[in-house]
Amino acid sequence: QVQLVESGGGLVQAGGSLRLSCAASGLTFSRYPMAWFRQAPGKEREFVAAISWSTSTTYYVPSVKGRFTISRDNAKNTVYLQMNSLKPEDTAIYYCAAAAVSGSYASTRKTEYGYWGQGTQVTVSS
Repeated sequence: QVQLVESGGGLVQAGGSLRLSCAASGLTFSRYPMAWFRQAPGKEREFVAAISWSTSTTYYVPSVKGRFTISRDNAKNTVYLQMNSLKPEDTAIYYCAAAAVSGSYASTRKTEYGYWGQGTQVTVSS
């Protein structure tokens, strides 16, 4: 059974930083592209960042490029999202996701991800 468990969310002032972690189990982690999505109140879940299984390719939504960094440690079965220069509009529940298919390409589309964590709240105050 695949499990993704996020941690590291919290309340931070604008301009601050947080590091989210997502620990995966029940899958051959090193073969799965991973991603972070977020959902703000009243809005649809949106793509934030993705990383290929080989770590050589990363993708970001334009609004976070230059501020957020996605990375992974295949030895620890963990994917990270380092978030710097946080803004109030970054406030959302952040979800970790694993691709539905092992060895596939990293994608920005929700439908390409078959496994999801329970989410962690990030709140940025102005």
